[in-house]
Amino acid sequence: MKKTLFLLSFGVLMGFMAACSTRVDLYADYKDVPVIYGLIDITQDTNYVKIIRAFSGSNDNPIDASQVALIADSSNYPGKLDARIVEYKNVYGNTFQPTGQEIVLDTMTIHDKESGSFYFPNQKVYYTTATFNDNTDVYKYQLVVLKGNDTVTSDTKLVGGENFRILTQTVTFTPDGYDKTGKINFTPADNAAVYELKLVFNYKEKKGNGPVTDKKVSWSYGAVGLNDLVYENNHYSMTYSETTLFNYLTTAIGADTVNVERYIGSFNVYLSAGGTELYNYIQINAPSEGLSQNIPDYTNINGGFGVFSSRINLMKTVLLSARTQTALYAKNWGFKQQ
Repeated sequence: MKKTLFLLSFGVLMGFMAACSTRVDLYADYKDVPVIYGLIDITQDTNYVKIIRAFSGSNDNPIDASQVALIADSSNYPGKLDARIVEYKNVYGNTFQPTGQEIVLDTMTIHDKESGSFYFPNQKVYYTTATFNDNTDVYKYQLVVLKGNDTVTSDTKLVGGENFRILTQTVTFTPDGYDKTGKINFTPADNAAVYELKLVFNYKEKKGNGPVTDKKVSWSYGAVGLNDLVYENNHYSMTYSETTLFNYLTTAIGADTVNVERYIGSFNVYLSAGGTELYNYIQINAPSEGLSQNIPDYTNINGGFGVFSSRINLMKTVLLSARTQTALYAKNWGFKQQ
């Protein structure tokens, strides 16, 4: 009986996911295929790598795959694999040599995986609390996983650098229907190939004699490749529509305007930068949901499938322009000055 492999998607790839491209025949007769997802962020005190295996289900029984997916042992390797991240330094132009620094990954179980096609809520992950060298121009890191007689590897440079900053100080939004655009300006991150922008407006709400509660509206702009960004005056820009804030508030507040007071809070700009491997993965095949029948064309895992790359996240609190605040107070949403 021929068996078919099914992949487990990994939520840590968020809205984000060129090393070598390795094709894996997932529809061949069953064999052990490692599936690895990891994004190293030098600003985090803990970094995670998901290491699992593609599992088999029977073509003769379509229900079989969905049942197998709910069994943790079908995709988890037993025990703990020898997994480590090896540091390399650029010593001769573009020649990297190991520094002798090796970060051994340990395992832990997280307990907040959402329900879905695969087992939940517990999930085994590999992790490290080690510090990575933030000299992103000089160092790179290789993931090494020993699985029996097989060695699975993947390389990435780290995204970051001290020059990566959000430059915008003030944002403006208008309630009218004119197609105006604002800009979020930033200096680039080292080794970044893709960026993603998220905007969050925080406000407080008090209904009658009830307590004051924290509220927010947020919206994201999809992954944008470096070549698709505008570069001028030594910085990049991502644009936003000036009507979005009022559009989202209209939906969030609706007709809830009677006997309610609201107060303007902070406005936060979140900017994520991702590495080349992550951008390639996003471009070629977005992470699948559920049981995937599509064969991805890209992986930078030598001897397996998945992606190992780097990302970094910035957050900056900026000002709402006086014009925006005046427009908010003029609406019938109950916004008042504190």
